Amino acid sequence: MKSSPDTASEADSAADPGAEPPAPACVMAFNGSDPSGAGGLAGDVATIAAMGAHALPVVTAIVMRDTAEIFDQQAVDADIVAQQARSILEDVTIAGWKVGFLGSAEAVSAVAEILSDYPDVPLVSYLPALSWLEDDELQPYLEAFRELILPATEVLVGNHKTLTDFLLPDWDSERPPSARELAVAAGEHGTRYVLVTGVMLPAKGAEQFIDNVLASPQGALTGEKFERFDTAFVGAGDTLAASLAALLAAGSELQAAVGEALSFLDQSLDSGFRPGMGNVVPDRFFWALPPPEEGEDGEPGPDDIEGPDDDAGAAKAGVPRRVH
Repeated sequence: MKSSPDTASEADSAADPGAEPPAPACVMAFNGSDPSGAGGLAGDVATIAAMGAHALPVVTAIVMRDTAEIFDQQAVDADIVAQQARSILEDVTIAGWKVGFLGSAEAVSAVAEILSDYPDVPLVSYLPALSWLEDDELQPYLEAFRELILPATEVLVGNHKTLTDFLLPDWDSERPPSARELAVAAGEHGTRYVLVTGVMLPAKGAEQFIDNVLASPQGALTGEKFERFDTAFVGAGDTLAASLAALLAAGSELQAAVGEALSFLDQSLDSGFRPGMGNVVPDRFFWALPPPEEGEDGEPGPDDIEGPDDDAGAAKAGVPRRVH
């Protein structure tokens, strides 16, 4: 593993105006190729770049999808996944990992072996809903992810229902599990924290709110609540996990990073767009949009009222929706 520049070198660079500026933090993302650009590696690269870091994308699967649904996927051979990662790791200093969909149980094993060589580099793992996989592929994949990826994971990100089905499949209480209970279940496999999205809260009048909570086995640590709307997003979960990975790679403290990642997701969804006939795609470069014309009130039109995303549980609207 390559070492980071020492303090003396950084001081010398700062003292020499002609010195090459330090490189941005590099985050390796393992994920499927998503031709819609909404999630997968395309979403990871856009998000990591928008956060000021540099993405090292490793293709684990070719996903056939549009902005509405996933039709099929072709897993990349596990040896090819490992070769992609090993090639660049021999050259570039790694500061963070982001794991998304890894394609197959064999690729999970190959990625876990790579991660084990860098135990001090923070790993954010995102578990998307994988109900579209055939059961004979899904169950071995989830078992391998549970046994091999969770022990290396700093923060596991996922929708409340997805994480409940994965971590507490035998949960039979009428009460849904809390974020802390999910963190306890993840902690049994070595994961330090969970960032649970899409936690449903009781309606307040006509408004329904959803919570996003960072928790450890000891309890909830931080989070944000958002008002729910009726239009679906695609790529939100990857956006949240990739932004968090980039922030941790740059040295941010965990709770502050979670708050900033949730804010980034919220604003990405606020500026989201519908490129096709399916769902709304986050705009990770919302901050580069020109300001509204003078006199525009910025209120959304009837086609701009959006709702719950695919996995992240945030929502989009033309006005602020945070509830503290």
